[in-house]
Amino acid sequence: MPGRLLPAPGPARTLALAQLANSVGDGAFLVTSALYFTQVVGLTPGQVGFGLSVGWAAGLLAGVPAGHAADGRDARTVAVLLAAATGLAVAGFLLVRQPAGFALVACVYAGCQTALAAVRQALLARLVEPERRTGVRARLQSVVNAGLGLGAAIGGLALWAHTAGAYRTVLVLDAAAFLGAAVLLRRLPARRGPAARPGSGGGRRAVFRDRRYALLTALNAVMMLYLPLLSLVLPLWVARRTAAPSWLAAALLVVNTVAVMLAQVRMARRVVDPPTAVRSLRRAGAAMAVASGLFALSAASAVPWLAAGILLLGAGAQVYAEMAHGAGAWQLSFDLAPVDRHGLYQGFFGSGVPVARMLGPVLLTWLIVDGGGVGWLAFAVLYAGAAAGAGLLVRGRARRSVAVPALPAPGS
Repeated sequence: MPGRLLPAPGPARTLALAQLANSVGDGAFLVTSALYFTQVVGLTPGQVGFGLSVGWAAGLLAGVPAGHAADGRDARTVAVLLAAATGLAVAGFLLVRQPAGFALVACVYAGCQTALAAVRQALLARLVEPERRTGVRARLQSVVNAGLGLGAAIGGLALWAHTAGAYRTVLVLDAAAFLGAAVLLRRLPARRGPAARPGSGGGRRAVFRDRRYALLTALNAVMMLYLPLLSLVLPLWVARRTAAPSWLAAALLVVNTVAVMLAQVRMARRVVDPPTAVRSLRRAGAAMAVASGLFALSAASAVPWLAAGILLLGAGAQVYAEMAHGAGAWQLSFDLAPVDRHGLYQGFFGSGVPVARMLGPVLLTWLIVDGGGVGWLAFAVLYAGAAAGAGLLVRGRARRSVAVPALPAPGS
């Protein structure tokens, strides 16, 4: 793990190490889970897909209450409990034998994952100075990608062995990784959030009444559709619509992982306030439009190497869009949240991930894999429109959160 990916020593580095631990486990789990559940447990692909959809629906409901709980309590303790609970949920997959049991464990797993993500964001807002948050968040994303890559390599060994024991070992590793993350999170300083502002009221419903933030969250959920685009739609597109070899789908994912790991921090340095965040989102919209055009064009070539080259160019534009979107969205999610409600607001903003994972596969498979080039055009318009809409919401109206007392920066 290159040291330059980690934040400077302090709470931010501890957060990064905790995310590295659970992302290694997640990477191994992601590349082996489908075969484990279908070939070892004996579930059908449809049962697995349904169970995961139900699970991410539960995840959608978990972020807001978890974030609200972190605002009113020691967020560190909430994060520790959620990390440990996620580890236990992963271990619970070892006991699954029937579809109903799988769906139940998937609900606990996805709910804890989503809730933990919200509380980690609240911890970041509480422990890191406002001007450093986007940069630190970018480093965390780079660390996550590095961990996912390492975990995927470990999972690849299990795929090579292709035994029930190897797949179960991956689940044990993932569970242990989350327990290790809980231990690391326990090392963070205990810091309660600032007292609620007089008259702020409303409890967890307050975020739903903030129409601008709610609309921004909805637009961000549209832009999060790159998640199923990478994991499902592009592999299907490569195999069914292009002359490129099917293994190129794995190469596209490697390009994405390595690019985010190496360039996300540099991209985030340009984003320091709402205006620069808006410009970053607009760049994301333009880049995704270019990527969509290139992916559509790849189907026009009957020459494998030419189709592969076009797909790689498209992957480059797509990962640029992903990084620009991440930097802009992180900045706005912090800047537009009230100082005393970062957990609640981050929990709500993070709901875009389970929404994209739950609805994206069906929507994008129908739109792109079945729709072809016209579908790519429609996706480009949808994505660029969401990016432009977010800019219109924020332009000239962004309110900066009051800085909360934070730990001194390293060396200060």
